[in-house]
Order: sequence, then C-alpha cells, then structure tokens
Amino acid sequence: MHINPYGTYAVQLGVDLFNSPPSSAAELGRRCLDGGLVVDTVPTDADLTEAAAFLAEWVRVVDAETDETRADILNDLLARASAYPRLTNHAGDGWHMHYRDPNIPLGSVIRALVSVGTALHLTGRGMNRLGRCAAEDCVKVFADVSRTGRQRYCGTVCSNRDAVRRHRARASAG
Repeated sequence: MHINPYGTYAVQLGVDLFNSPPSSAAELGRRCLDGGLVVDTVPTDADLTEAAAFLAEWVRVVDAETDETRADILNDLLARASAYPRLTNHAGDGWHMHYRDPNIPLGSVIRALVSVGTALHLTGRGMNRLGRCAAEDCVKVFADVSRTGRQRYCGTVCSNRDAVRRHRARASAG
C-alpha cells in the first residue's frame, strides 16, 4: 500500500523554505528534490519569486491566533492553488495522488503542495501543530510532528539555549 505523505513532507518543505529561503532557482530546485518533491521542470527565477511570495502568505497560517482564522487563511491559499486531485504514476514509482495540475511551474507546484500538505497536517495532527519558536531571539517556524503535540521550539539548539537561559535566571534570582 502506498501511503500519501503530503501532510508531513510538504508542510516540512514549507517550513524549511521559509526558515532558510533559497538564494537561487537552482537551490530552490535542489532543496525541493531533497525534500521529496518530484521536480518536473527546470526551476526559474520566476519560480523563486513565486515561492517567496507564497511563503510570505503561508506564514500567516502559522501566525494565526485562532483555529478559525488559520482555517480561513489556509482555505484562501487552497482556493488559489486548486486543481482536481489526480492519480499519477510518473517514473513508474507507483500510483499515488497529486493535488496539482500536470506540467505547471515549480513555484505553482510549491503553492499547491505546501497548501494541501499544511491542510492535511493540521487536520490530521491538530490545528495547533504549526507555530513559531518559543525562544525569545528566534523567529523560525516549525511543524509539530512530535508524538505528544507539545513542541515549542524550532529545534534542540533553541530548546537547550532557552533552558540554560531560564536556569541562569532562576539561579541569579535565588
């Protein structure tokens, strides 16, 4: 059985591209490939521009203060990336679903893929499973794929640094 992974790898691709924006079309294509996306076209500067513009809109989903607002913003993104779902077996890798039209530019693929992946991630794991790092000096975003659903930091570096900061504050107060 081929499980459709759009929810996890697609939202993590969005997180990765937002937290560390690619500096060239070639880098965008390489990072999409590394993230598990099949890249059917040669990435262009227009794709880089479109991906950056989409991610600036997508982060509003991350920063939304209520589930309803998050859903409204995401529904708008989904509507602008809409295509009918289709079965595909490109490169003979097995039949699976695509939520995008065939032969569209990479920037449009990213819009469709990350929008659908984010929706599947939030509806499958919980509407609170997307956020900003809790460390004071960090603005990175994360998609919570933890078992408990209590992720607060973008990674262990920020988590450890914040724990040390809290420990030193308690020690100096006592």
